[in-house]
Amino acid sequence: MKSRLRSLLVHPRLALAFRLYLGGLFVYASIYKIQYPVEFAESIAAYQLVPHFLVNPMAVGLPWLELICGALALIGLRVRAALSIIAALMVAFSLSLVWVLVLDIPIGCGCFTGQEAEAGPLTILRDLAWLAMSLHALAFDRLFHLENRITWKVSELPCPP
Repeated sequence: MKSRLRSLLVHPRLALAFRLYLGGLFVYASIYKIQYPVEFAESIAAYQLVPHFLVNPMAVGLPWLELICGALALIGLRVRAALSIIAALMVAFSLSLVWVLVLDIPIGCGCFTGQEAEAGPLTILRDLAWLAMSLHALAFDRLFHLENRITWKVSELPCPP
């Protein structure tokens, strides 16, 4: 029974499901932020973590990073890089939420829209679950990687005359 459970937990299909879920989640989360960067900048500023001169560049750049990583995870291209960045972002988001709770700053997490409920302990647990999914996918995912189908050997590349 124990070995059966272990084999299910480390199965590549579970990792693939986590990768696809997180990829879709990050694409979905980025869309609103890309459309409304001013509102997202206000969310970033409310955290009181970054200097004011970095708020606008983060509000413009972070959603595009989320979109690109999510799309790469979905299509299976540069999966390890995409999942590593997603995991790093989940660590940063979780630590930011802890910061907000410690300082008792009453704000929404800014994850999907500007009209979210106030961030709390459940938000941190949700982010930690997403972090665990990204680490699991990073460790065990090996199915449907597009890059495995389009790699070339140096000897196969055309040489200039």
